[in-house]
Amino acid sequence: MNYWAVTPMAKPRMTRSDKWKQRECVLRYRAYKDQLRLRQIQVPEGGVRITFVLPMPASWSKKKRAEMMLQPHQQTPDVDNLHKGLLDALFVDDCKVWDHWITKIWGESGAIQIETFEEINERELQRQRKAA
Repeated sequence: MNYWAVTPMAKPRMTRSDKWKQRECVLRYRAYKDQLRLRQIQVPEGGVRITFVLPMPASWSKKKRAEMMLQPHQQTPDVDNLHKGLLDALFVDDCKVWDHWITKIWGESGAIQIETFEEINERELQRQRKAA
């Protein structure tokens, strides 16, 4: 399992003028892509589960934070836009990607977790052996 402490960001809607305009959302997205590339994150083309951990708002109470920790994130940004932002940063031609299982959850801080299906199956087998 690979875990990177990078706050996930969805790909913004972009226009041709974004090549020379300095819109804040596009600048943040470009910085996010640079950060992913600098960390040399590798994502296989298939057989992988990607979990986006999105940070909880600072305005939430400690009680609500405890309740929502690792719960499904069911607000914007959409999971497909988070995935698109990740793939655009790491692949020149992302049409080769054929099997990704995408999840987004709440957490204390932002992160991206990448696991292959083999790692998931091995962890499940170990859990079953301990239970037996």
